[in-house]
Amino acid sequence: MVAIEIGRVCVKTRGRNAGKYCVITEITDDNYVTIAGPKSLNKIKSKKCNIAHLALTDKKLQIKDKAKESDIEKALESAKLTETFKQGLKL
Repeated sequence: MVAIEIGRVCVKTRGRNAGKYCVITEITDDNYVTIAGPKSLNKIKSKKCNIAHLALTDKKLQIKDKAKESDIEKALESAKLTETFKQGLKL
């Protein structure tokens, strides 16, 4: 089973960013996390998000808690996920 943790790659399932990939950067409480796109790749800025609005993937980045967008970009490049984040899912 995939766990909600820092660095977990997710897909937004609801809202205007539905179908776009994001990364969990902070766990706020049992229902909310902070996610980032990063904004330079797919226009998702760092923001609070309900866990029910995310579909977790099996991919995980090695980032620290409350990572900056530049750190996330470097982790995406090393994991070769940059193009995946730019394209998103077709819903």
